Amino acid sequence: MPIIEILYAVCAILLGTYGLNNLILTGIYLRRREMPVPEPPAPEDWPQVTVQLPIFNELHTAERLLTTVAALDYPRDRLEIQVLDDSTDATRELAAQVVERLRQHGHDIVHITRRDRSGFKAGALAAGMELAKGELIAIFDADFMPESGFLRRVVPHFADPTVGCVQTRWGHINRDYSAFTQTQALGVDGHFVVQQAARSQAGLFLNFNGTAGIWRQTCIEDSGGWQGDTLTEDLDLSYRAQLRGWRIAYLPDVVVPAELPAQISAFKRQQARWAQGSIETAKKLLGPLLRSGQPRHVKLEGILHLTGYLVHPLMLAIILLTFPMSFSRSWVVLGIPWLMVTAAGPPLLYIVAQTAGGRAWRRRLRFLPLLVMLGMGLSLSNTGAVLRGALGISRSFQRTPKFDLRRSADAWVGSVYALRADWLVLGEIALGIMVLLMFAMPNIRWTFVPWLLLYAGGFIYVAGINLYQNHQLRRWLARQPR
Repeated sequence: MPIIEILYAVCAILLGTYGLNNLILTGIYLRRREMPVPEPPAPEDWPQVTVQLPIFNELHTAERLLTTVAALDYPRDRLEIQVLDDSTDATRELAAQVVERLRQHGHDIVHITRRDRSGFKAGALAAGMELAKGELIAIFDADFMPESGFLRRVVPHFADPTVGCVQTRWGHINRDYSAFTQTQALGVDGHFVVQQAARSQAGLFLNFNGTAGIWRQTCIEDSGGWQGDTLTEDLDLSYRAQLRGWRIAYLPDVVVPAELPAQISAFKRQQARWAQGSIETAKKLLGPLLRSGQPRHVKLEGILHLTGYLVHPLMLAIILLTFPMSFSRSWVVLGIPWLMVTAAGPPLLYIVAQTAGGRAWRRRLRFLPLLVMLGMGLSLSNTGAVLRGALGISRSFQRTPKFDLRRSADAWVGSVYALRADWLVLGEIALGIMVLLMFAMPNIRWTFVPWLLLYAGGFIYVAGINLYQNHQLRRWLARQPR
């Protein structure tokens, strides 16, 4: 029993540390949110910019992406567009047609393909950079739609020679598509409105988010270039650049709308990729970070940032240990639950992020309980991803399907990219039932009850959406001719 008590205490203390970190970042944001980001003057001579568009099997969004980027307001003779196309389906032919049409309209645009996907997205970006004309490299994923003035608002910030990258905020094309996309939007807003802003304001390390940003080409080269040995090449390069002395600027007022995953299977795939990649990056760069000359608080925040997805195996461990801990009478049972007050950190962060978004915040916060349950329900899936990252189990880059969904009437079920439910849904159902059965224990402690309710709700919520969407897909397929 002492071993179980120690494990429970360690997991609870670590979870409390991550929760406390969110409280601190929220406090930094609230204290400094009135400090505007200085707007540098427009350069007299606009620099050459290469816009890289890495795509892989994006039939629904490729044309939209190319036409949107072609409409960017920037001197035509200073703008190059690279379509980095690793597609293996009809996307390649579609992209070639759109590229040719845009070229005939006077755009400097090239269609770059590769024989294999070595290095995945990092490999595509590196291959494109070898041919790039621009001293600045802008990157947009297939589900993003930058406004025409994006480059004119972001490029002037490179007047500071220490700036190696500028990241902008993600918006949402389909926030109101469903309750599930509304829930996701709360989480994304929490990261971009509060966490990224707070890290930037406090001089902490922050990350390029893979898209909707611009890099200085010399910064990429000086930092070792794009490397495909992790699934989060963006996080990897961000830390390597900052360890080399470059600065990443963050512009919270420049918003680039993007499509949120409508399928929970796609969302779980996305989160698992980020979880595994962040742990791979932590293994690769925690040593260099700790040996660097950075201040202690920067190193500590960097550790918590790179290992943030550890909260999922910690949550799973807590719930599995709750049953044996219910028989314990030690100080751990009496003291540790009060430490979980720090669990208020993430919800408070999301609340603050929404209050900064105008009058709609009250309506949007209706989905906050679903977001809390979603985070807990993902603990099984993301624990597997964290273990793969920690154990060095390689996995191919699995894209997040996009369907060009903007209105609630738009459907994803008829797409070739629609995903079926994954086998983990059985584990999520089992965990939900197991947690509910704990309420039948005669000696259950009242301090456990709120957490048990949230965990049970989380597993049932995630499994329920998965099963329902799988039913929608099967029903649609059954109506199709053989």
